[in-house]
Amino acid sequence: MRGHASLPLDMDILAFSFGHVSKDAHGMALLALQAAQGGHFEILKWAHENGCPLIARTCTLAAAGGHMEILKWAGENGCPWDGSRAWDGRITCAAAAAAFYGQLEALKWVKENGCPWNEITCSSAAGRGHLDILKWARENGCPWDESTSTEAAEGGHFEILKWARENGCPWDERTCSQAAKNGHLEIIQWAHENGCRWDVLTCMQSCCFGWSL
Repeated sequence: MRGHASLPLDMDILAFSFGHVSKDAHGMALLALQAAQGGHFEILKWAHENGCPLIARTCTLAAAGGHMEILKWAGENGCPWDGSRAWDGRITCAAAAAAFYGQLEALKWVKENGCPWNEITCSSAAGRGHLDILKWARENGCPWDESTSTEAAEGGHFEILKWARENGCPWDERTCSQAAKNGHLEIIQWAHENGCRWDVLTCMQSCCFGWSL
């Protein structure tokens, strides 16, 4: 049995527990992920020294929480950026997670250190109302597509939608239908007046609010 790395005094309960549980791959990965998500750097380091792997979601969760010390350490120790499957419904990598949770410093760092990004980064920022992050991402070459407009409309982020359109972001009927789903009449009206098409789903959802389009 491999020896344990030294621990701060307040972690000896963890060390004791660790020595008396099954160290299967799933359980060990979960320990590392929970430490990264909660910002528990010393626990994560100790767990890694005792066999817990650094999987992709380690960086993703650290970026989401803005835990820069963990994020930098994980990245410098070979932790991959991308996840093999989505979490949070759509977030698959550290860049998108940072954008979704408004962590601009984390987004800048992961990008400067080789983390890939794609259209999900912009749509994640737009959907949560982080205009500063969306602007920075676009200024630094991050791609976008119709999903940025859709997410902004769905979240009721009118100023973000207007900024995106003024700067060439595409849209489609989902912009109107998602705005209608969440009751954002002002966005629907503005979008339609500015050339965004709508479909039967928009009309059906608008009827639920008693609107006449």
